Amino acid sequence: MSRLLRLLVVLGPLAVSPVALAQQDVGTYNRALSAFNEGKLDTAAPLFARLAEGEDADLKGKAEFYLAQTFAKKDLPVAAFISYAAIVNAGPTHPSYLKAIEGLVDMQQRLDEQNLIPSILNQAYTDEVRDRWVTLPKEVLARINYLVGTASQRRMRFEESRSLLEAVPADSRVYAKARYLLGTVLADPRFPGRPGEGETLDKEAIAAFQAVLNTREPQVELPETRELALLALGRVHYRRGEYADAVKAYEGVPRYARFWDQALFENGFARFQNEDFGGALGSLQALHAPQFEGAFQPESWILKATVYYYSCLYDEVKTTLAAFDERYGPMAKQLEPFTGEDVAPIQAFNLVASENRRLPRAVYLWIRNNERIREVMRTLSRVDQEKRAISEGPWRGTPFAAQTVASLEDIRTTLLQVGGTLAKNRIKEAADNLRTFSDQAEIIRVQTALDEKDLFSEGVDQKALLTRQTLYRPKMPGAAWNYWRFQGEFWIDEIGYYQYTLKRGCPARQEK
Repeated sequence: MSRLLRLLVVLGPLAVSPVALAQQDVGTYNRALSAFNEGKLDTAAPLFARLAEGEDADLKGKAEFYLAQTFAKKDLPVAAFISYAAIVNAGPTHPSYLKAIEGLVDMQQRLDEQNLIPSILNQAYTDEVRDRWVTLPKEVLARINYLVGTASQRRMRFEESRSLLEAVPADSRVYAKARYLLGTVLADPRFPGRPGEGETLDKEAIAAFQAVLNTREPQVELPETRELALLALGRVHYRRGEYADAVKAYEGVPRYARFWDQALFENGFARFQNEDFGGALGSLQALHAPQFEGAFQPESWILKATVYYYSCLYDEVKTTLAAFDERYGPMAKQLEPFTGEDVAPIQAFNLVASENRRLPRAVYLWIRNNERIREVMRTLSRVDQEKRAISEGPWRGTPFAAQTVASLEDIRTTLLQVGGTLAKNRIKEAADNLRTFSDQAEIIRVQTALDEKDLFSEGVDQKALLTRQTLYRPKMPGAAWNYWRFQGEFWIDEIGYYQYTLKRGCPARQEK
């Protein structure tokens, strides 16, 4: 054996020098970038992913950013969000740090993701980086302030949330959403400074809600934000005892809009407190129409019974409470298996995410209508869609596809935990509500029986008292209005315009 051959046997294959490796990586990067610029994204992505695992810090940073950009251009926003988030979490020393923040905000908008991305931005938005973040494009910074303000509000860091939301300028597309959330923060009873500064905070909250109503397009989700602002405005006025103003706000919510049923319910309370018993029952009449058959509003029946009770119409009280028991009594029993501590969050989420077979329909729809749960379901659907696209597409069977799908699966697991926690809390809230209102129904039932006994003891003939009274047509709001007597049929163009007239079964009391 020659000396040269012996050396080859001992050394094995010739090692590639670091310089050669660096040149090779540069070549790979140039090919990947060229493919990216030519729109050959299926070629570019695996090359960028390979470089992102390399040792060259400069190439690694560029490749990580371009990989995220490639995912975004291929309409894989969840995969892009994962890549952008990794850069943001790496910190401000990353060469593509600020660009990744822009990309993350863009993916949040495309996905309408309200749970994970705001949390990531909230953790990253530290004092160390604030001076750098202000150099971001104006609209990007506005959205960051809104998203981080949302995260702060959920964590009850109200003053921090206020500062962030007030920083959203009027020309931002999220201005209306930021103003609505600002008003909600200021009106929160837990906001620091209450009750001493309550009057000032209430006025600022009302001004914030009015700003939403005065905002014009283009805005993100402006119609729904206006509805929420009207509901919030009504709640502030109601809490302040300004019941007529509360009624005006609630009645401003458009008929058949998403939050109209909630507006009808709360308007019933406002009208009741404003001593408009007929108006309160009119709002509840609309809420109890067949069009709202799937609504979960147990308290509305307690309010209806309360209105009748205050008018001493005891037969109507008992009829209303019987209707409450018939509708909501079985729901309480049906929820019992799903409210224990042994129910896992993912099990709770599966109850509301799949076709309903076990939860009461009204509760099922009420939980699914929660915006955060809806968002989790939307994002999970998008994750599954992207997993299929990657597993069945041009990258099928490659290590790159396996790695990307694994990252998507991690996000899916996290979303299931978030959605499961939300669903479990919502199921418990429904069960607690049913228990609370069943207790209130029993109190009204007992008090009604006691009052009937008192009337009998006093020799009051309530039936004769009611027979002597005359029911008059309600006052017409204007010349364009017509009166139609309700005869048991719900016409779609009449729902929401009901007004009761009531007799009063309470005997006049002699003043002593």
